[in-house]
Amino acid sequence: MLGSAIQARDVHGGIHLHQASTPLPRPTQLPAGGILVDRAETLALLDAVRSGPGGTGVPKVAVVSGPAGIGKTAVALHWSHRERGAFPDGQLFADLRGHAVDAPVQPAEVLGRFIRAFGVAPGRIPGDLAERSALYQSLVSGRRLVVVLDDVLSAAQVSPLLPASSDSFAIVTSRWRLAGLLMRGARGVQLDRLSPASALTLLERTVGEDRVRDEPEAADELVELCARLPLALCVAAARLATRPHWPLSEMVEALSHERRRLSELSVEDDMTIRAALTLSYRGLSPQEARVYRLLGLFPGTTFDSRAVAATVGLPLVQVRHLLEVLTDANLLDDVPGGHYRLHDLTRLHARELAEQLDSEATREETARRALDWFLYTTWSASQVVLPYRRVSREAVIHEPAEPVVFTGPAQALDWLEDEFANLRAAVRVAFERDLFDVAWQLVDGIWPLFLYRGHHAERLEVDRLGLAAARACSDSRGEAKMLNRTGLALRTLGRLDEAADDFRKALEIWRREGNRQRVAGSLRRLGLVEKDRGRIDEALALFGEALDGYRAMGGSRKVALTLCDLGDAMTGSGRHAEAVECLTEARQLLAPEPDPYNQARVLVLLGRARAGGPAAAADLLERALEEMRRIGSDSGEAQALEALGDLALENGQRDDAREHYEEARRILVRRGARSGRLDDRLSRLGGD
Repeated sequence: MLGSAIQARDVHGGIHLHQASTPLPRPTQLPAGGILVDRAETLALLDAVRSGPGGTGVPKVAVVSGPAGIGKTAVALHWSHRERGAFPDGQLFADLRGHAVDAPVQPAEVLGRFIRAFGVAPGRIPGDLAERSALYQSLVSGRRLVVVLDDVLSAAQVSPLLPASSDSFAIVTSRWRLAGLLMRGARGVQLDRLSPASALTLLERTVGEDRVRDEPEAADELVELCARLPLALCVAAARLATRPHWPLSEMVEALSHERRRLSELSVEDDMTIRAALTLSYRGLSPQEARVYRLLGLFPGTTFDSRAVAATVGLPLVQVRHLLEVLTDANLLDDVPGGHYRLHDLTRLHARELAEQLDSEATREETARRALDWFLYTTWSASQVVLPYRRVSREAVIHEPAEPVVFTGPAQALDWLEDEFANLRAAVRVAFERDLFDVAWQLVDGIWPLFLYRGHHAERLEVDRLGLAAARACSDSRGEAKMLNRTGLALRTLGRLDEAADDFRKALEIWRREGNRQRVAGSLRRLGLVEKDRGRIDEALALFGEALDGYRAMGGSRKVALTLCDLGDAMTGSGRHAEAVECLTEARQLLAPEPDPYNQARVLVLLGRARAGGPAAAADLLERALEEMRRIGSDSGEAQALEALGDLALENGQRDDAREHYEEARRILVRRGARSGRLDDRLSRLGGD
């Protein structure tokens, strides 16, 4: 169990803590480790760092550094798997992609993943980096965890991810020694190449002792040609394993030839890895080789068979076989969930081969097919989650022959969540290729993920890129939609002045376009900003203007949502009778709509407005609570419980009020949301 964490501004009276009764999940994120030889001294150094002295708030950190392909990740994972019993509260892992072809992963994104691993709902994760870091430290405080942070670019990238507790242990891997971390107490563990004997041992384990024993001189030369780097040896060995009758001497001759022909990569020791990859590539059939090359053009880091089939234009059954062949050749890594991944150096190798061997037209078509896959599938997911929303996919040229068919909203949201990193990469690639319509329509399609699962820190970056893309292609409709998106993201982050500015810019475009429905939507969003500022009269005026616009066009759902905004604001200002009138109409309008969340939400709002008196209000809130639980909305459940607590307190039922508040608080704490208001109410009740 975790200790309680409170964030508050003004505290009145005593502070009383209420411990959640449900333990947090135990994350187990370590991927499988590979073969490890000749690292006993390094593992002993990690043991020493872990058992060494630590202080309060001072994390124990080991920085494992060395050149590309030296085996840093294998060491970190081997030690973490071996010692996982010493960390009963879980294991966290993140690939920071510090030396990837695309941009390194930002710490805010990794914090979001780590926080979600403890069961915190994405919508309850704050957007600000400092707030995310504070929530993360609260979650890991007092817990015994091992945290592996792989392929780190800089100390700044990784510092917010280090658990500030001597009970946990972090292993950071990087091609750099990260002096910034060493200055703050981390211990450096430098990896060198394998010894000749250990390199031969690794070769024996992968190709067999008999082959090495039969050609000892060739084996010695081979490990030196591979610079005694574990990655290069494993790639070369995989090539040999597929040719059991191929002498090691032939591999030596071929590898030597490739070293002379290949140009040198910019990273130390990558030349031999590149040569070995080329040899492995040459063992592929023409179809396998084509798929390998084209995968180097795929945006993002992971892909499944359907995405590859759409990208390379082949049947799904055939693609699945080809991917298995590439995996067996160690040119692909298979990852959980039926996905595959190219090592960063392998991706670069595949991309360079595509540039050498495939025409520009082929490369352009491949990239466009991949982007069309993302746009089409994102659109499909969005329609399943929000069937009432209009999403554009006008830019799609190549519709996938075998698309994903989502069975329900949960599966569609999970797909958006799992593919979010790839979707962001796809937006960037589309923008860089001047496919601006694809870029902003992709951003538009991701909206359900932000609506239901947060991603506040990442959301603004994505939305702003969508805005830039819409402006670049002079699409005024897209620009206004993206301004609404950036405004909503800024409002979520509490940056109300900036949010209002973007909403006003969108309003100007919609008025110029003569789109009355969109004008009403912008007025409603401006009203929400005024409500956030506490300017209730200004908010009511804007909601009223928006409502008039929606009524004139006959949009019943939009009318209902605006009535909910009006009723909520009126209740907050003590105008309960007017609020009930607005909310009753909203309830009637929402009844035929496929929108169970807002149907339950209007019941909560009616209960808060005391519609029909205390007894009727209690019935409304109980029904709302039941429905929120049925649809799995934790935030809605907490809202209903808090409203029930307020009603019980008004009726003098202090024990019932305390019970409702405590249950609502447990939900908020479990989801990582702030509970200061409930803490204050419980403190006034004298709760323990």
